Amino acid sequence: MKLTTIFGAAIAVAGTLIAGSASALDFNGAGASFPAPVYQSWGAKYKEKTGNGLNYQSIGSGGGQNQIINRTVDFGASDAPMESAKLASANLLQFPAVIGSIVATVNIDGIASDQLKLTGPILADIYLGKITKWNDKAIADLNAGVKLPDQAIVPVYRSDSSGTSYVFTSYLAEVSPEWKSKVGAATSVQWPAGAGAKGNEGVAGTVKNTKGGLGYVEFVYAAANKLVVTQLQNKAGKFLAPSVKSFMVAADAADWTGSKDFAASMLNTSGEGAWPIVSATYILLPKNPTNVEASKEVMKFFEWSYGKDGGEIAEKLHYIPLPESVVKRIEAAWKAEVKTPDGKPVF
Repeated sequence: MKLTTIFGAAIAVAGTLIAGSASALDFNGAGASFPAPVYQSWGAKYKEKTGNGLNYQSIGSGGGQNQIINRTVDFGASDAPMESAKLASANLLQFPAVIGSIVATVNIDGIASDQLKLTGPILADIYLGKITKWNDKAIADLNAGVKLPDQAIVPVYRSDSSGTSYVFTSYLAEVSPEWKSKVGAATSVQWPAGAGAKGNEGVAGTVKNTKGGLGYVEFVYAAANKLVVTQLQNKAGKFLAPSVKSFMVAADAADWTGSKDFAASMLNTSGEGAWPIVSATYILLPKNPTNVEASKEVMKFFEWSYGKDGGEIAEKLHYIPLPESVVKRIEAAWKAEVKTPDGKPVF
């Protein structure tokens, strides 16, 4: 009798476990490396809380856009906002996930973080191949008292189609007319000088291992790899070291209500304390999902990420959570635009 009871209990437990695992739902995303650290951290915590797992591939914004257009993932991720016509053609809803910042990082013997001062026009001239040595007069004049070596600058850029590159080149185009006319802003450009590396991870690693190196990365990659970051001059003429406070000043200046498809600019804003290279990163979600349950889980995941737990994780990784007013607009867009095949709201 006891043996039967034990077996019955074991079968009941096994049935519960099987039912629990059957109800778990994994969902897939791919794209930008800029937000990959926070997506991975959110995914781990969300899995712990719900049992539902995020599989995210950090393949660059161009790859993320292509995969969601081809419907090989449940959502795409891109730092570069997609054009309205392309969104309409692919039947996609675009919304921001989190706000991040891009910093300049260098590898120069004797130079510590926040010590070297650079400007946007100088960065543009380095990547244009016009400034080639670290002791160039334009850099030396900004950095009186800093010992700069007679050493070649090795600019490192993204070799893949990259939203980080889109944000960085958009900034250079704003501050340098020559960059704007000769190179422009895009996820992939013809770089006049330097060497390519794949992903934020690749740029961070290349700069760390290259004497004289200079690169642009999302701040979390610089922090995680203990890279030397520079000060940058902002639109108000102030030299700032990168900080969450300076990122927030720039984020607060974004015009969310006047932006189309949530593509609000935070580049080179005018606040005295604003970091000059700040941007939202975006999610691309089908309005007509083929996997309705996975699409619903994507929205539930980001709804959770916008909350207290997700916000705390983002801030620890030096990202900026979205304003509550923007979150409400995003959730309204989910309800209004993402539909089942019979026209009912998914979320």
